[in-house]
Amino acid sequence: MKILLFANTDWYLYNFRRSLALALKAAGHQVLLVSPPGLYGARLQALGLEWRPAPMERLSLNPWREFRLLVWLIRLVRREDVALVHGFTIKCAVYGSLAARLAGGRNRVSAVAGLGYVFTSRSLKARLLRPVVRRVLRIALGGRRSRLILQNPDDAAMFREAQLIDSRQVRLIPGSGVDTERFLPAEKPPAGDTFRVVLPARLLWDKGVGELVEAARLLKDRNVPVSLLLAGEPDAGNPAAVPVEQLQAWQQAGLIEWLGNVDDMPALFRSVNAIALPTYYGEGLPKSLIEAAACSLPLVTTDQPGCREVVTHEIDGLLVPPRDANALADAIERLASDPALCVRLGHAARRKALAEFDERIVIERTMAVYDELIEDS
Repeated sequence: MKILLFANTDWYLYNFRRSLALALKAAGHQVLLVSPPGLYGARLQALGLEWRPAPMERLSLNPWREFRLLVWLIRLVRREDVALVHGFTIKCAVYGSLAARLAGGRNRVSAVAGLGYVFTSRSLKARLLRPVVRRVLRIALGGRRSRLILQNPDDAAMFREAQLIDSRQVRLIPGSGVDTERFLPAEKPPAGDTFRVVLPARLLWDKGVGELVEAARLLKDRNVPVSLLLAGEPDAGNPAAVPVEQLQAWQQAGLIEWLGNVDDMPALFRSVNAIALPTYYGEGLPKSLIEAAACSLPLVTTDQPGCREVVTHEIDGLLVPPRDANALADAIERLASDPALCVRLGHAARRKALAEFDERIVIERTMAVYDELIEDS
């Protein structure tokens, strides 16, 4: 059958759903990838995948522009005779699902990784949008030929309590998975006396970037030999993006090393001693944490939905409260001063990644959802 994978960036499709698309193609399905244009569309095409640019602006609230996007999607689904539409993140899940319904009742899978800006932001704009988004979600995600994939039990409870969808249509699948044969532990710890910690993420305030910088100040005052790295770029389409000028100022002050976008993440993880993700909110199931876990790195993150599905405190990582730079600094200092603890936590993290987060498990369970829908059609 023909399956359409719809996301809000081509970067997301390449980094999070590339393996799913290739597995579907290998299984004999036709796969169509759709997203706004970007630098990664050509990379997807170079892999032999079909990718199309969508006339979509992620944060647009212009009714006419949004209506045209929906019409474009409906026409695409009809013209390509798509049997199943799988949308990722709230906006794409809603639009993809609506287009599939209006194009003749096609099968629909919606994957929501975390609650998104509308549900997590404290801004007036987000609070005003929530009731509208809830109503649209009920319309878009309902129906016999629909399934909702969530990444952690907290999100499942939120959807259940808000009565957004029949709980019998919800499937829990832990993230997009990690290639445990590519993300491997380093043969030996990084050379040097400095303990290297990386925060790999879109550089948003919500990811705890400010807290990591403040932790760097505290550790510097304590004379702890730690080097803190930021791997990623600010997300220009997100109101919570950290300004480039601020990142440059922190780097010039010697508080952090900003690496920008990193293509070879396995190599980066092999060059550091630990990972920190001090996010404020639920994360679905953070890709960076499971990739670092597969590399046997000790994990420091916050006790938030999604993060605590990856990290069990003192077992395979350390959990700290969100927005608490002191606790974050204490956790990093503890790891820097205890190599044996790092080894123990890292080994446990790798075991968990192999058992629960290997991408082959995630792909198999996702394809099982597709089969379930087709059989019921």
